Amino acid sequence: IFSVQREKEVFTVRDGKYITIMSDRTQLVLNASTILYVLMIDKTAEIHVSGGKIYKTRMKISDLEEALGDNFLKVHRGCLVSARAIHDITDHIDLNNGESLIYTLRKKKQIIAQFQAAQKRLISSFAKDEAPSTEEEYQAHYCGFEAMPFAFTDIEMIFDEKRRAVDWVFRYGNPALAKLERLPLKTLIGSSFGSLFSNMDAKWLRLYERAALYGERLEVMDYSPEIGAWLKVICFPTFQGH
Repeated sequence: IFSVQREKEVFTVRDGKYITIMSDRTQLVLNASTILYVLMIDKTAEIHVSGGKIYKTRMKISDLEEALGDNFLKVHRGCLVSARAIHDITDHIDLNNGESLIYTLRKKKQIIAQFQAAQKRLISSFAKDEAPSTEEEYQAHYCGFEAMPFAFTDIEMIFDEKRRAVDWVFRYGNPALAKLERLPLKTLIGSSFGSLFSNMDAKWLRLYERAALYGERLEVMDYSPEIGAWLKVICFPTFQGH
């Protein structure tokens, strides 16, 4: 189920927006949600996507701006940045992946306002997804993970008034999760992580925020002070906002 606008090199499908570009004499289809930013170098647009890949195309910045839509901010005349990819706006635009971009400082207030508006649109869209609505529905959806030997959970991110992730709620967990967290599932499910672990490390928020907001698949090995153990964590988006 999709509509095509070939003259604009953009089309949308049920689960997102895609754009078509010519790169190295090859026609490519890119999911707009994977694009971090676009940078013009002379007359060439460099499209930076999640995972570190860069695609070069001769499209004009104005055409890309129109194709990508309101969730991309024009931070200076040769740069578009996805609102999903932005961690903070200071003297630079700091991205969730650790990169920093320059922008037109005299337009800082305007860019921050555009960023906040884009974040509001993004978060309000979470209510329109098809995530299970009850604990029983989550249980049925993830029944295949019940007997898995590794811990698996679905978490829903909680955002503050500034549209930043501040906590998450456990919506599903398998028995291996209860063993790892050393808490029964009846305590975990429906509870926020912060309410269960007062020493929550903010590094987990930034990690899961990237997966939930930007759709990244991330894999890290890190120490969890909450349970006193080293963990290998693989996180990826499930439903919008999860």
